[in-house]
Amino acid sequence: MTDTTRPPLAGTPSLLRAINDRAALELLLANGPLSRTQIGTLTGLSKPTASQLLTRLEAAGLVVPVGTTAGGPGPNAQLYQVNPAAGYVAGLDVTTTHVRIAVADITGTTLAEHQVATKGWSAAGTVEKVGEALAATVREAGLADGSLDQVVIGVPGALDPATGKLRYASHLPGWHSPRLLADLEAALGTPFSIENDVNLAAIAEQALGAAHGCEDFVLLWAEEGIGAAIVIAGRLHRGFTGGAGEVGYMPVPGAPVVRDVRRRNSGGFQELAGADAVLELAAAHRLAAGTAEEAVDLALRTEGDGDAFLAELAERIAVGLAVIVSVVDPELLVLSGGIPTAGGERLRALVEEALALISIPRPEVRRSTVPGSPVLHGALQRALATAREAAFTTH
Repeated sequence: MTDTTRPPLAGTPSLLRAINDRAALELLLANGPLSRTQIGTLTGLSKPTASQLLTRLEAAGLVVPVGTTAGGPGPNAQLYQVNPAAGYVAGLDVTTTHVRIAVADITGTTLAEHQVATKGWSAAGTVEKVGEALAATVREAGLADGSLDQVVIGVPGALDPATGKLRYASHLPGWHSPRLLADLEAALGTPFSIENDVNLAAIAEQALGAAHGCEDFVLLWAEEGIGAAIVIAGRLHRGFTGGAGEVGYMPVPGAPVVRDVRRRNSGGFQELAGADAVLELAAAHRLAAGTAEEAVDLALRTEGDGDAFLAELAERIAVGLAVIVSVVDPELLVLSGGIPTAGGERLRALVEEALALISIPRPEVRRSTVPGSPVLHGALQRALATAREAAFTTH
């Protein structure tokens, strides 16, 4: 018998250079300006190789000199950083009432943010209005039209990879056209992707917040609706149709089973701990508020009825989490969205305590630590990852 086993091939010089280039660029992003010597030390490259690498990256427009070291013995060394103009991205957070937009350079520095209310928008004109708002934000950032390399749009729904249609988002007028992707491409004029908003919040927590360094966690989003994002081995789990984490539809003890979730756009957990349910619970405890977040805030300041309200709300949230935890068994749970944010540390502790009573797995429960809009931050992080993959690939 002939042995057809082939020995592994060594990397080509150009591939090895590309690997070293990418390593250096990642170090510059993480550590700020570095000298040739510092890059050589951190990568293990010799000084001549590090020098050639920086010359190559500077010629490609990926790094720029930004001054010199000072205060040490010997001559000052030239410092380099990633060229901010090597690429630009945008993130969008789309809700039923407004669209938030941010534009950033390739280093992740935000250049402009803009928010536009969607009241009065017609369904037919929604995509065009989104394109106009994005263009205005690009100009506010001081960039020319066509400068963006990647746009990521966060929506309270999921794009079905098989059909290209947006699912779980019947409350978003104008986002259900069979030509949605084509219309967005024409309106935005740049590469884009659509991602579930809660998934983007999880990306933000993993990159910048409470889940940093954690590869197995679940983020529960509680605001107007209930949703979850599941991260396994460091990667988002989206499911076969993109609907993983749509736990608002999940039957849970203590809530009626909804037998036509497509028509009613609701489900067990939603009716137990969604915004409407929180307001009903507040009224039952003699707490008058206009929104779920206001009800939670009022409860924190009200002895007696407020304490009872918070305890029952925590139990309701824990019931849904117990179902998720029993299947996923994550290392960590992150509470995000308006309701957990309003509840602060007290609600977090009550949820963790209630969960420990009804669940065998007992993951740590943390609050979101991403400032502002986690969805918008996550959209930028996702867009930056894609743009950097293209810009930083020198092979």
